[in-house]
Amino acid sequence: MSSRIAEVRGALALDSRGSPTVKARVVTEGGAVGTAIAPSGASKSVKEAVELRDGGTRWAGRGVGIAIANINEVIAPRLKGIDAREQRFIDRAMIALDGTPDKSRLGGNAIVAVSLAVAKAAAAQLNVPLYSYLGGVRSRVLPTPFMNVINGGAHAGNELSFQEFMIVPVGADAFSEALRIAVEVYYVLKAYLKEKYGKGAVNVGDEGGFAPPMRRNEEALEALMQSIKRAGYSESHVLLGIDAAASQFYSNGSYLVDGRELSAGELRDLYLEVLSRYPIVYLEDPYEEGDFASFAELTSRVKRALIVGDDLYSTNLKYLRRGLEVRATNAALLKVNQAGTLSESIDFYELARGSGLRVVVSHRSGDSEDSFIADLAVALGSPIKTGAPARGERTAKYNRLLEIEEELGGTAEYLGSNFV
Repeated sequence: MSSRIAEVRGALALDSRGSPTVKARVVTEGGAVGTAIAPSGASKSVKEAVELRDGGTRWAGRGVGIAIANINEVIAPRLKGIDAREQRFIDRAMIALDGTPDKSRLGGNAIVAVSLAVAKAAAAQLNVPLYSYLGGVRSRVLPTPFMNVINGGAHAGNELSFQEFMIVPVGADAFSEALRIAVEVYYVLKAYLKEKYGKGAVNVGDEGGFAPPMRRNEEALEALMQSIKRAGYSESHVLLGIDAAASQFYSNGSYLVDGRELSAGELRDLYLEVLSRYPIVYLEDPYEEGDFASFAELTSRVKRALIVGDDLYSTNLKYLRRGLEVRATNAALLKVNQAGTLSESIDFYELARGSGLRVVVSHRSGDSEDSFIADLAVALGSPIKTGAPARGERTAKYNRLLEIEEELGGTAEYLGSNFV
């Protein structure tokens, strides 16, 4: 049966915030179908592929009609008849059609949806799981999840300056066991927050984490430590992570943290103190996205945690190369929609891993039921960051990972603490 592309269609979908987004459907001549939905971030970097929006009054200006039309009228005619297995050729064809450095003509949201749908259609045509199609026979390692269970910053309406506070279940022999441990801690955390802050404290933010009325970042860390202990676990089972998203609280050369204005040096000292007091193994975007020097200084002084570049790199090879020159971080986040195509994302992964950095596959705060990144994490043998074990757009990824673990059977492995 032919894997040549017979049809490419763009359509409207809603993301987890109720915003319009782009859905792409690719059909091969052999009848295989791949569909994908473009996600959307809240704390976006200026470095990432541009999300094309309609403006105007409809959908509060966030419509994606132009992006969808670009799929149907510009991209579809170009891709028809090309073998869906030619992922790199297809992605380059769309990049050439767009003709801009940031995919602003056709829209990064249009291009990424088609790129991922093509990969799904190719896998379906070959009748192989997506993770196997992307990663080959070595794809058997289930990812360590970095689970955002307390939301702050741009993801919540409280006064926490740091954006995400995560639990990292490492003390398990299988992904399903790690997920169980994390869910049990999540249950206990809900009870703890309700008891201490009232019923409103268990409302959830964009990524399924609770958004309690906290003012100091240390309150969130203490809540996590207490919940881990009350759930019957210790540091050997569950570790912690932070996404500071520092660009969101940076202004005019200083950082506003816990009501105090801090210089980059003072913020470094704060991070070092926090890292010495809590079992934190993951620290993302500790400085604003242009300060490669401060990233590098902190990374040189931290030995047991991942210092992760998200806004710093934005899944962009140009900025990754700059970071590698100064050894800015020891890890990088991979968000496919930041790059705009699957091929560019794989190139980013290969350069980062080949240079000794750990890569973490990530969702976006405005996500969907599309579970593509679950398969991608297994294909790459990477940890995954995809929110709390709540809300359908987050649990879709966890449920897909459970399916993959079952499919792999006795050959499945769990990454656990081997991400450092």
